[in-house]
Amino acid sequence: MIRLLERLGVPRVLMLGFLAVAIFMTGDGFELTFLSEFMVDQGFTSSQASLLVTVYGLFAAAGGWSAGMLAEMFGARRVMMFGACWWIGIHLLFLGVAIPSRIYPLILGLYALRGIGYPLFIYSFVVLMAQHISPSRLASATGFFWTCFSLGIGVFGAYLPSFIMPVFGEYRTFWFALPFSIVGTIMCFLFVPKNKVVKGEGLSRKEQLKELAEGATILVTNRKILICAIIRIINNLLLYGFPVIMPLYLCTTHNGGINIFKTEEWMRIWGFVFVVTLIFNTFWGWFMDRFGWVWPMRWFGCAVLAVGSVAFYYIPQWFGANALMMIVASIIVGIGTCAFSSLPTIMTLYAGEGKQGAALSAYNLAAGLTTFAGPGVATILLPVIGYGGVCWTYAALYVLAFVLTLFIRPRQPGFDEHGHRIAKAKNGTAPQDDAVPAVNTVSEESIGVGVAAAEAV
Repeated sequence: MIRLLERLGVPRVLMLGFLAVAIFMTGDGFELTFLSEFMVDQGFTSSQASLLVTVYGLFAAAGGWSAGMLAEMFGARRVMMFGACWWIGIHLLFLGVAIPSRIYPLILGLYALRGIGYPLFIYSFVVLMAQHISPSRLASATGFFWTCFSLGIGVFGAYLPSFIMPVFGEYRTFWFALPFSIVGTIMCFLFVPKNKVVKGEGLSRKEQLKELAEGATILVTNRKILICAIIRIINNLLLYGFPVIMPLYLCTTHNGGINIFKTEEWMRIWGFVFVVTLIFNTFWGWFMDRFGWVWPMRWFGCAVLAVGSVAFYYIPQWFGANALMMIVASIIVGIGTCAFSSLPTIMTLYAGEGKQGAALSAYNLAAGLTTFAGPGVATILLPVIGYGGVCWTYAALYVLAFVLTLFIRPRQPGFDEHGHRIAKAKNGTAPQDDAVPAVNTVSEESIGVGVAAAEAV
């Protein structure tokens, strides 16, 4: 197994760190598939349930935006430990104080604050990957990283609660997240190495704040990066919106829900999305490097997810409680969700020399905002247009992303200005295109972080 991981580009010094990511994210994903239904069962409205996840996503966006820069300035392991301990502490208050109180503002506030923790943990580890793994091996290692992430938050995080909840109930199932997060934190403390380089040493507080702010200001100064960021926000709308509305639609009668599946059945159906990502996280990166960055995103990402958006609504209407057909819809969503893996690479190219770090901070900010936008759409529109209307709204947003991809035409190495692959010369190498940025014009660290973000779900 160790040799296999080394072939994937994973150095021994980081192997247990990857395992720590998978274990910690198992705890973080425990309540994702049933929290909204639990809140409704406690007497709160569906809008309040979706608002809970919406505000959580807003705070997660802030954590994701700051994680990379903080890890570079103060040390990745230190930021990872802070994020993990923050998550555990707030989770204890959320379960022990907020939920029993049934005071909605307290529940909302504590759950939102918990959202800062996990991005600090996982995105800081990406910085270590960039410093410890050579760029030539990062693509494979990154695929393994996002496999660990998906294995934790999506596979174990969905399937384990589906078996625990029928025995112990929803509230007690929340507590089962703690052993995973604690073990992941201990493994981080014991086995995750320190930074090779700490960027913040020698910088004044003003300079440190300027580094952090640049990840947001580049969205104003660079239109192409703004377009890419909007596409990134739309990318994962279903991944964070459907866990909010689908348990209510499929498992209750609230707001016109059809109540044809048990909650644990829904959790297992949704788990297939992440099972598929275990394969396609790596596949799409490999495919796009060889056949083009943009058109697969347009057709297999935006178009496929537009279909998946409405499929989840209409399949139960047409086929009833047919779990197999719902699994097919989950597979469609999983395939489409992974087909945006070239976005961070495109953003770093559009940023230009010296701005790659800012571009990737903007990418992380957009990745965090999708956890806010997905449930946010449901929060605003569900009381007005119902589940079907929300699903069609998601589909329309993917059509918007489809159109936006027409405005990004990066010069991909090995392709001409029209996006056609350049034929190889007789010696087996592609002709040098002077218009294509050479790989060595980007710093090794920036390339590393770019590739490491590239396969994010």
